[in-house]
Amino acid sequence: MLKRKQSIAILIVVTVGIVISGLILTQDKTVNPASEHGRVKAEHASNAMNAEAKQVLDKGPRGGKLFTTDGFGAEVTIFEQGVPPQFRLYLYQNGEPLPPTVANVTLTLSRLGRQPQVFQFSPEASYLLGDQEVEEPHSFDVAIAAERSGKTFRWRYSQVEARVAMPDAVLKSTGVEILTAGPTTIKPVLHLQGEIKFNEERMVHVVPRVSGVVISVHRDLGQRVKKGEVLAVIESQALADLRSQFMAAGKRLLLARITADRERKLWEEKISAEQDYLSARQALNEAEITSDVASEKLRALGVRPGEHGHGRNLSRFEIRAPSSGVIVKKAVAMGETLKEDSSIFTLADLSNVWVEITVYPKDLGSIAVGQPTTVKAAAFEAEGVGTVSHISAIVAEQTRTTQARVTLDNPTGQWRPGMYVDVKLSAEEVRVPVAVSADAIQTVRDWSVVFGRYGEYFEARPLELGRSDSKMVEVLKGLSAGEKYAGGNSFAIKADLGKSGATHDH
Repeated sequence: MLKRKQSIAILIVVTVGIVISGLILTQDKTVNPASEHGRVKAEHASNAMNAEAKQVLDKGPRGGKLFTTDGFGAEVTIFEQGVPPQFRLYLYQNGEPLPPTVANVTLTLSRLGRQPQVFQFSPEASYLLGDQEVEEPHSFDVAIAAERSGKTFRWRYSQVEARVAMPDAVLKSTGVEILTAGPTTIKPVLHLQGEIKFNEERMVHVVPRVSGVVISVHRDLGQRVKKGEVLAVIESQALADLRSQFMAAGKRLLLARITADRERKLWEEKISAEQDYLSARQALNEAEITSDVASEKLRALGVRPGEHGHGRNLSRFEIRAPSSGVIVKKAVAMGETLKEDSSIFTLADLSNVWVEITVYPKDLGSIAVGQPTTVKAAAFEAEGVGTVSHISAIVAEQTRTTQARVTLDNPTGQWRPGMYVDVKLSAEEVRVPVAVSADAIQTVRDWSVVFGRYGEYFEARPLELGRSDSKMVEVLKGLSAGEKYAGGNSFAIKADLGKSGATHDH
């Protein structure tokens, strides 16, 4: 009886198991067709929507962003090696490269605070090339539309660079002030670099003017000399000859004068003929001419006629300073044989010097001859006031810059040639359409930027700057009138930007 009850229990369990299994199989058969129908329906819906299927984003073979839908792919890169940043798109089918002519692509780029920018593409070698420069920073939302074989494929992506989130509540604690870019009046102050140079109009090259051998040198390089001081002494055979000629001419003149006086008296006393007197007068005139010529030759050398060297040394010649100044060049030594045109000393009057400055074309409108300038030493505390005395009419071919000159008084000699200085020039007031606070400008990478305010975000805006004074700077490109930006304490945003790790991502 017990065995029979056990058998019935086992039979019941088996029967229940069979029933449950049947129910499960029946349910699966009911669901599967519906699921398959749903999948097919989704595929038809996708095709009806021109292949707007879920995109697959990956890194492409060229390091760009690769989007793939139904086997068709586009890799987006920003190329900037040797050219301004440009979009380059590469096409693929099932991972294999396609020629760039198989699809038409349009890219719409959206930035904070800017109108959308639409890029058209044209085939170039193995890629599609965008028709515009991709301006910095590369922080934007991108929508791509690619048409191929009657289908439109759409992809989107975003990238962030040089952007920091800072809600209004945080601004007060950081001390960041929000300002608005707009028109203002600027009194431009141009800051340029310069170098102290000799005033070439006050430099003198000393030459002996007569050949000879150097027997003594009295002054050395760097010494100050006064006009008339002896710099060196030479012995010159040519000078000895000239002095001898002058002395002989003087004696002949004296004799001719005596003879002429005697003949005049004899003619007046009717003792000699008038012809003898006239001949004596002619000889006197010739002697005077010869003496005058010999005298002028000596004066041309800086030698006073009748002046002789020590001990009546006719060959001795003292070379004297023609003006006061500092000896900045010396090219003479004891025993050296000099030609009459040898440059043996160069004297410079350092009471007045030049400041040579380099001016870029964009600054030429802010500089003019006669403009007052302030000159400051770069190495120590010194300041002086000068005047722009010359602006070159030529732009250098290689550097594309122009040279200008400031004349600077130097009574104490503090401005030494070769020193580097800072030159500040002030121009007339000018009205500019867009300007920002000078304190707001920061440096990010190699850009001069301000941080534009867009909602709760700050984002760097690289600027092309123009004229400026100590408070405001003209904006030529990069920011429009009416845009908000971070003013005072903007360096706090730059510090947060470094912490956020927003990198230059392509």
